[in-house]
Amino acid sequence: MRPLPSKRTRRTFEGMLGPSPAQSWPDKSQRGRHDSYAEHASTVLHIDVVTLFPEMFAPALGLSIVGRAHERGLIAVALHDVRDALPGNERADDRPFGGGPGMVLRLEPLARILDGIIAAAPEGERRAIAVTTPAGVPFRQATAERYATLERLVLVCGHYEGIDERLAPLYGAEELSLGDFVLTGGEIPALAVLDATVRLVTGAINADSLLSESFTGDLLDAPAYTRPPSFRGLDVPEVLLSGDHARIAAWRRERSRARTAARRKDLL
Repeated sequence: MRPLPSKRTRRTFEGMLGPSPAQSWPDKSQRGRHDSYAEHASTVLHIDVVTLFPEMFAPALGLSIVGRAHERGLIAVALHDVRDALPGNERADDRPFGGGPGMVLRLEPLARILDGIIAAAPEGERRAIAVTTPAGVPFRQATAERYATLERLVLVCGHYEGIDERLAPLYGAEELSLGDFVLTGGEIPALAVLDATVRLVTGAINADSLLSESFTGDLLDAPAYTRPPSFRGLDVPEVLLSGDHARIAAWRRERSRARTAARRKDLL
């Protein structure tokens, strides 16, 4: 295996988010309200993203729940630029065997990166490797829940006409799709998988927030309202203003069932 270049291959957003939590979080200067998150998390979830376009990830990974999870030391994200694994004039893609339109991502640069990730990981590490592709199985909440319990998640972003089919059996990779549509590349689906997973990592958000949201059970979440109580002739349901918690809970259960029946009968 050719050693990976170190310049851009394993990025941990040191310039954007501060020190990598896997390296230095927490230290004595940072001890305070964030300590409880790291102490209650059983392990850090390491996320490796293999992509031709790492620039697409940096803005999103520094924001909101994902950014806070990084700051709290709950996750450590590394971007691996496929172009850094290309010696000389080697290309990342090539024409498909059998002819046809488009180009196919080659195995060699992807294997160099994946081999490096696996070689550097602890023995017996609980991990999954997932490839984003419109030909994959649908990505579900249950999959995000499983990924959130791992020690490492490796996301390989498909592109062009796809990735050489031999990658999945070589590495035991799962192939995931966001739905019945095609995107320019696998970066947006990878971001969706990453976000859905990170928010389920212990300590990323308040655990109570997860109990009644869509897909936690068999139903979609109930409708939500906030101030003002009346807006352009549309009023908040009276029951939500009543203060009667039993009635509110019953109303939410009923509306959750009705919404699911109307929009997602496949869940019933």
